[in-house]
Amino acid sequence: MIPLTAGKAEAIKTLTIDEQHVSARPDETILEVARENGINIPTLCELRGLSKVGACRLCLVEVKGSARLLPACVTRVEEGMEVTTHSDRLQHYRKAILELLFTEGNHVCSVCVSNGHCEMQSLAQTLEITHVHYSYRYPKQTVDASHERFVVDHNRCVLCTRCVRVCEEVEGAHTWDLMGRGINAQVITDLNEPWGSSQTCTGCGKCVHVCPTGALSEKGKSVAEMLKRRQFLPYLTLMREDWSE
Repeated sequence: MIPLTAGKAEAIKTLTIDEQHVSARPDETILEVARENGINIPTLCELRGLSKVGACRLCLVEVKGSARLLPACVTRVEEGMEVTTHSDRLQHYRKAILELLFTEGNHVCSVCVSNGHCEMQSLAQTLEITHVHYSYRYPKQTVDASHERFVVDHNRCVLCTRCVRVCEEVEGAHTWDLMGRGINAQVITDLNEPWGSSQTCTGCGKCVHVCPTGALSEKGKSVAEMLKRRQFLPYLTLMREDWSE
C-alpha cells in the first residue's frame, strides 16, 4: 500500500453540512458538496456546466462564524466549516426573494403558458408560497418574435443570465447580454437589436434549452412540448477543460 503524502492529505477538506460530516476537494463549492451528499439547496440561476454567478441568491446558507448569509454556489469550502442549509431565517429570505421575483415581472401562474413547466413555480411550491406579500409592479415588457425559430418574452424573464452564459461559454457567440441596471435591467441580443436581425446568433437554441421559466421558447411549441436538452452542458464543459490542459 502506498501511503498518502502530506500534500494529498491536506488537499481534502472536512466540514459539516446540516450536522452531516462530509469531505470535499478544495476547489468545490458548498452547493456542489451538498448535492454530492444528497442535501438539496434551492437554486434558479445555477446550472451545471455553466459558470457560477450567484445572481438569484436563493442558495443562501448560514456558515458558523459569519454574520451574513453566503451564496452556496460561489462559496468555496473551508476546513472545519459548519454550514446550515435550512432554517427559519433562510426560509424567510428565500420566500422574500421569490416573492419579489414574482412581483417585479408579470408572473401569474394560473394564466401563464409555462404553468406546470417552470422552475420558479416549482420552487415556490417547494417553499410553500401561497400568496405574495408585495404589490405587483406590472411592468410593460415586450415580446420579440422576430427570430424565425424562437421567441423571447421579457414578461417571464427573471434575469438568471443562463442564456447569456451558455451563449458565450458554450456556443461562443455572445449574442445575449444585459442592458440597464437594477429594476430596469433586461437581456438583449447584440446591441439591443431585434433577435431576428442578429448578426451573431447561430440559431443553435442552447439559450432556449437552459431558460428556467419559458421566457425563451420555440415557435410552434408550448413549453410543455419542448424537450429541454441540458445534458450537453457538463459534457462540453468537461471536454473544454480537458482540452485546455
